[in-house]
Amino acid sequence: MNAERDLTRLIAGMRPELDPGRYVFTTVAGPGAPPGVAPVVTVAEREGLTLVVRQEEADAAGLAYDYVAGWITLRIHSALDAVGLTAAVAGALADAGLSCNVVAGFHHDHLFVEHAAAEEALAVLNGLAERAGSLGD
Repeated sequence: MNAERDLTRLIAGMRPELDPGRYVFTTVAGPGAPPGVAPVVTVAEREGLTLVVRQEEADAAGLAYDYVAGWITLRIHSALDAVGLTAAVAGALADAGLSCNVVAGFHHDHLFVEHAAAEEALAVLNGLAERAGSLGD
């Protein structure tokens, strides 16, 4: 598995892709998700199990949430020990006034941004990739 570590190549080749769904962060006390809920992310914390799920699943299960997100996947296979990608992406979004919650998967990095600003976040990331690509030329 040839995961990328070079920051310029990571940014230039990140190919951000927006999922069409709406996602929410919620928490449950038990060891797993309720029936009918298929989380895309789970994080075990002392306070409970955080789930990132489709909004319609949370609504159907009666789960509380207060943040609706768009899910952007950076399509480049980033190495887990690569340095700077999260900072570059979060920094570019912060400069645009956009929040970002980052989750690293084995193959890709995943960004959860405010759903109402997801298209704007995608444009910011594409601009960042284009600028990094011109540095590599």
